[in-house]
Amino acid sequence: MTLAGILPYIQMVLSILLITSVLLQQTGASLGGAFGGDNFSAAYHTRRGSELFLFWATIVIAVLFAGTALLALVI
Repeated sequence: MTLAGILPYIQMVLSILLITSVLLQQTGASLGGAFGGDNFSAAYHTRRGSELFLFWATIVIAVLFAGTALLALVI
């Protein structure tokens, strides 16, 4: 198989990983923030441990997905 034949499968796997990593992240804003409520504790949050790993993994997966999408345009 050539790269053009494998690339769609790579993009499918990366898209599933990207969706999963985004959905696993916790949001700092509560429902009250959407209606004008203030939540000062959510404004300053330091990521630690697995949350930090998931944050960076999401960025890496997004960059890989964008790279494969641009590669698919070129091929």
